[in-house]
Amino acid sequence: MEATLKWFRTIGFLEGTSLLLLLIVAMPLKYMMDIPIFVTYIGAIHGGLFVLYVAWTGYTTLKVGWGLKWAFFALIASVIPFGYYIFDMRLQKTEYA
Repeated sequence: MEATLKWFRTIGFLEGTSLLLLLIVAMPLKYMMDIPIFVTYIGAIHGGLFVLYVAWTGYTTLKVGWGLKWAFFALIASVIPFGYYIFDMRLQKTEYA
């Protein structure tokens, strides 16, 4: 269980960070400076990490025994900027930490 949560937190951190890089760095470069290459690469990395995060959320839910509430909020947190970091802070204050 501990290893599952460690991997979940690692994947979540990478996914949350890639979302921020995409929104704060790559998209402004594309639309303000006409440099679309960063959206191509960071977007692809983010897409892969997002799919991995969703799959690992399902695995963690089954392995750790999360209720649907935790799984739902984990998935919602992945599409909101800074959402994963807030979710992770709440997760650390539970018995799953």
